[in-house]
Amino acid sequence: MKVLVVGSGGREHALVWKISQSKEVKKIYCAPGNAGISEIAETLPIKAEDLNSLLKFALENKIDLTVVGPELPLSLGIVDLFESHGLKIFGPRKSPAEIESSKVFAKNFMKKYNIPTANYETFTSDEIEKAKKFVQGLTPPIVIKADGLAGGKGVTICENINDAAKTIDLYFKDKIFGLAGEKIVIEEFLEGEEASVFAITDGNDFITLAPAQDYKRVFDNDEGKNTGGMGSYAPTPLLDNMMLERIKDEIIKPTIQGLKNEGREYKGCLYCGLMITEDGPKVLEFNCRFGDPETQVVLPLLDGDIIEMFFKAIDGGLKKFNYNIKKATAVCVILASAGYPDNYETGKEIYGLDEVRKMEDIILFHAGTKKINGKILTSGGRVLGITAIGGENDFENTIRKAYDAVKKIQFDGMHYRTDIGKKAIKFLKTNL
Repeated sequence: MKVLVVGSGGREHALVWKISQSKEVKKIYCAPGNAGISEIAETLPIKAEDLNSLLKFALENKIDLTVVGPELPLSLGIVDLFESHGLKIFGPRKSPAEIESSKVFAKNFMKKYNIPTANYETFTSDEIEKAKKFVQGLTPPIVIKADGLAGGKGVTICENINDAAKTIDLYFKDKIFGLAGEKIVIEEFLEGEEASVFAITDGNDFITLAPAQDYKRVFDNDEGKNTGGMGSYAPTPLLDNMMLERIKDEIIKPTIQGLKNEGREYKGCLYCGLMITEDGPKVLEFNCRFGDPETQVVLPLLDGDIIEMFFKAIDGGLKKFNYNIKKATAVCVILASAGYPDNYETGKEIYGLDEVRKMEDIILFHAGTKKINGKILTSGGRVLGITAIGGENDFENTIRKAYDAVKKIQFDGMHYRTDIGKKAIKFLKTNL
């Protein structure tokens, strides 16, 4: 079997790594891939959003399965395009993918189907004064979200009403997110702890993978700007079996059924970004694909053939997918370029990769890397994900393993958070 993976980040490296373990797979391609992916798959100079070139390659090379990593090609309709040519592809079509590509659609959908989420209002760019008047009636902090895709950075948490008014101007007047910020959602700030749950669905049935927790802020103690994710761990003790059942019953089931009712049957990975509040789980956001960096801790804990899972999601029959979640822990620390999530330099040589590769219980996932003249250089904001695997509930040792590996890597301007996974230890003590 020949498989094509679309994308170039740490999520895609984790997908390629897991796909390579399937006995069914003889050849993996990745477009465009990165330096780490090139060690286990043939990388192609095709951008993830170049749908026609991807289609041409898949048809000419008789690709048996395409797996889409990032949200942009899904929102552009890559699944519709591939299916119209008789190709198997994992991911939702353009219409159901709107659950991520439009925050306004997602919030209105949740309201219609009574899916728990923050109270909100939506505004267009010709309603600046109306939006500013609305925030004056809110109690800070105030959350402002761009409607469209913004690379995980389209959410601003405003500490006061003055900041909220300035943020509205940044979105609408300065157009910092371009077309993605032509509409905005303004919503109440939810108190609690965040968690991520991946539901793999065939449009009717679904399974859930190990629940994870993501660290979005750039600095320790959840300070600084939002990023695409500075690290993650799984499984999070924040979600016991009872809470997971609530999430399935109150959020995942009505979402899949609601989309079906709307004529938007959802097949693929439904990422549920949740806040666990005193009142129970509430949806912060839905994504139409695997999360990054959570994929780098969730897939190593999946005991089952991911290729079989993908086909059962596409063709139906997920109920019969035989899998387990390993009784283990996983912690991923992201190494980022200086300046990330703002402007950053690339082209810095990375040292220590060979040492880390030899370490036990460590998986090295590349994100923003490229290979030039035999050297591995930085090529993005998030550069590497160091994932450590450890014993069940033994987060202390798993965290130590991850940071032991981190210390062996060096590149100019490298920065990372030093507190990834520590919340798990706190939650375990609380739950015992």
